[in-house]
Amino acid sequence: WLRRTTHYLFIVVVAVNSTLLTINAGDYIFYTDWAWTSFVVFSISQSTMLVVGAIYYMLFTGVPGTATYYATIMTIYTWVAKGAWFALGYPYDFIVVPVWIPSAMLLDLSYWATRRNKHAAILIGGTLVGMSLPVFNMINLLLVKDPLEMAFKYPRPTLPPYMTPIEPQVGKFYNSPVALGAGAGAVLSVPIAALGAKLNSW
Repeated sequence: WLRRTTHYLFIVVVAVNSTLLTINAGDYIFYTDWAWTSFVVFSISQSTMLVVGAIYYMLFTGVPGTATYYATIMTIYTWVAKGAWFALGYPYDFIVVPVWIPSAMLLDLSYWATRRNKHAAILIGGTLVGMSLPVFNMINLLLVKDPLEMAFKYPRPTLPPYMTPIEPQVGKFYNSPVALGAGAGAVLSVPIAALGAKLNSW
């Protein structure tokens, strides 16, 4: 009974710490007034930390599916933040909830398909997360209606002056962040996840 309780308690502790790790890795949420500009930072930080946290989580539990569970906790946390901003009088679309779960499912799938091989999960799963997370979130942001109109109409009180929304030049607004975010996320998530697994083995 004590061993089982300790095991479940440890799972909760790891999930909470992994969530805090991801939240503090730069932007973890898309505010409409700065969504596309923060897309690159989000893609790099979140694809990397999703892999680090999920691999860290899997190595202790050994159970495929823990990455999806971890991503689900992040999603719930963000919906709570979205509700808090909505309660303050901001519109429903002011916060766009990022898409973590499909990428985490790909990581779980690679861990399961390689028979719980942690090195294959890091290489294959890390690459899948780094390539898929920017794509899913690009589509997610494209579905937002009139982000610039919302940015000017509902400025955040905490927004620094240098982040004041500016009308972008056509063609430069959407193309560059997607390519840079997807490429950098895919490249960086694998070696950093490998480093996290190495530190965990020590």
